[in-house]
Amino acid sequence: MRKEAPYVTLVHGDSFGYAHVTLSYLWLRAFLIIRKCPGLCENLNTEREDGNPCDFDWREVEILMFLSAIVMMKNRRAITLEQHAGNLFMFSKVANVILFFRLDIRLGILYFALITAFVMTCKQPLYMGPEYIKYFSDKTIDEELNQDSRVTWIVEFYANWSSECQSFASVFADLSLKYNCTGLRFGKIDAGRYDEVAKRYKISTSPLARQLPSLVLFQSGREVMRRPMVDSKSRAVSWTFNEENVIREFNLNELYEASKKMKKGRVEKGEEEIHSQPEVGDKGPKSEPDFPAESKKDK
Repeated sequence: MRKEAPYVTLVHGDSFGYAHVTLSYLWLRAFLIIRKCPGLCENLNTEREDGNPCDFDWREVEILMFLSAIVMMKNRRAITLEQHAGNLFMFSKVANVILFFRLDIRLGILYFALITAFVMTCKQPLYMGPEYIKYFSDKTIDEELNQDSRVTWIVEFYANWSSECQSFASVFADLSLKYNCTGLRFGKIDAGRYDEVAKRYKISTSPLARQLPSLVLFQSGREVMRRPMVDSKSRAVSWTFNEENVIREFNLNELYEASKKMKKGRVEKGEEEIHSQPEVGDKGPKSEPDFPAESKKDK
């Protein structure tokens, strides 16, 4: 049985996060606003038989229906609400670019320039909630993984530019809150920043390879398994990053129970050492309590 997460207050967003969502929603509705807004739509071109410029023509309806189908297909693999919204925002922007260029090339160029500036300057907010995760660098990862052979590590290789990694961040953090203990630890390393580490662990950071995020299980400092798996063409085999799949594929319940036995063995050993110590007043070795370390990301 897994342990329950401690009571914490999780902040789902800040002012920057709300601003990002609000602006994305406005970009999503940009063409609809232009096409339906009185005072603007009267000057637009249309292919409608009735000549009404303030309503969608058949080609625009066709593009919007195709957009809906694409979003539905992409959201079949979506895990969190952020992923659903991200897919909707991304493909809506693409559809709006096509619609604006078809309507008026000047509007298309203007919309494309504004969207490009928005994407470059207003990044999707990172997860900043509670977690029990150790953040590695290129100089610390090998040392941490080999420091204690009894500790099992689950390490996520991620990149801040990857929307899949950003969506999985809250899931991985929740797993760390539930399963982190003395013998089972959770870690992360920015593969996009530490490219040499990614190459050493045979993880491609190319968007075409679709290997980010990657979860790797280490025992005694050696890799035991990873998800997603990689085929002969160095492309990731399709795998859904949700909590249920991670628990099942990595046997987290079994690993956690085994780690609890390891901790219990340490406690019993410590009690034996205490009983074997000299009487009070004599100097001798004292056992130190074993507390699981908590690591927070550098804000």
